Amino acid sequence: MDGTTGPAAAQDGDATAADGAAGCDDLRVDGARLWEHLMALARIGATPRGGVCRLALSDLDRDGRGLVVGWARECGLQVTVDRIGNIFMRRPGRDPDLPPVMTGSHIDTQPTGGRFDGNYGVLAGLEVVRTLDDHGIVTAAPIEVAVWTNEEGSRFVPVMMGSGVFAGAFTLEQAHAARDADGRTVGDELSRIGYLGDEVPGAHPVGSYFEAHIEQGPVLQDHGVTIGIVTGALGIRWYDCVVQGMEAHAGPTPMALRRDALQVAARLMQEVVACAHRHPPHGRGTVGSVQVHPNSRNVIPGRVRFSIDLRNASDALCDAMDADIRATAARIAAETGLPIEVTQVSSYPAQPFDAGCIDAVARAAVRLGHSRMPVVSGAGHDAIYLARVAPAGMIFIPCKDGISHNEIEDASPAHVTAGADVLLHAMLERAGVVARGQRRR
Repeated sequence: MDGTTGPAAAQDGDATAADGAAGCDDLRVDGARLWEHLMALARIGATPRGGVCRLALSDLDRDGRGLVVGWARECGLQVTVDRIGNIFMRRPGRDPDLPPVMTGSHIDTQPTGGRFDGNYGVLAGLEVVRTLDDHGIVTAAPIEVAVWTNEEGSRFVPVMMGSGVFAGAFTLEQAHAARDADGRTVGDELSRIGYLGDEVPGAHPVGSYFEAHIEQGPVLQDHGVTIGIVTGALGIRWYDCVVQGMEAHAGPTPMALRRDALQVAARLMQEVVACAHRHPPHGRGTVGSVQVHPNSRNVIPGRVRFSIDLRNASDALCDAMDADIRATAARIAAETGLPIEVTQVSSYPAQPFDAGCIDAVARAAVRLGHSRMPVVSGAGHDAIYLARVAPAGMIFIPCKDGISHNEIEDASPAHVTAGADVLLHAMLERAGVVARGQRRR
């Protein structure tokens, strides 16, 4: 490393920490071992098309958790579980009073999920631990790997539940009361699968947090770049939009006398996309759900309800897009005479990541010789909530064709290894190295 061993080492006050870190430039994870563990976890809930269906707090989630916790115990890690089912796997540092340098992600999946989303971040963290053990590395601060509960939100809402409760975004009582489609609650299911822990969520200290993840988008592949240095996550605004017209017979009603809600809605849908283009480079605008009433072949639509999803890199830009689409809707309503109602139903603030963590990821990528570029996350990740309670950063690697939340989700072994190597060196910089060559197991 470059002699900057991070806050933990500075707190430790040992002059040998910098020297120890500087002597770790040659460290690399065992990529074949990491891949083997990824494929082993993927067999729990494997689907015929090569994906994974392992919904949160299901029997398969219990089995996946058991496999990961078993691997952690093989590494000699101390395992604790909190009351929302988050799992923390701790490798001691020389100074137990220092807050841990943490990494992790989730292992629950979408119903038609892939082998890498979330799983990669957890198992890359365990591979960092194995690599430190292989080389007898003693860190100043402890190293921890976390498994966060119900990140996907496929079975229970809200999404990013475990990290959200941990960060105080919503209460444990709210999370425990959430029900799935069959009426089962989170609290009952945590108890049933044996992961209703004792620790109070949020009581667990975190010195800094890194999360390795597939990009879930096409930008890195499009640029031919191996490492995405994630600077933050986009803010999100969700809306329901209703255009009110008048149903009428498709044959007898002349075009000039129609009050066609769908044609007016289509204009506004196009403007959602145009709004994103008016707020570059990170503006996003999507219409993903449309309901047409009465949805009959020979009836002019009388009412259209559709969703609007707006995203951008800062809250100020999200505000600007909000004002833009509302003004556009008012203009179209005035021009057509059809009422348009735009109602915000959800809002997630933009989340910048910590400059020190971003720089640690960048330095690791440079040190390892990987191509790299700054990127923003357009999707939600547990790191977004962790950034509310500790310095946080993320590492992206490409996924094939940018496809995720799909059974054909894929990543190359070389990229999987590269991202884990960057994670290893970024975490070492923050944790501080005080000794090498003393095997821990």
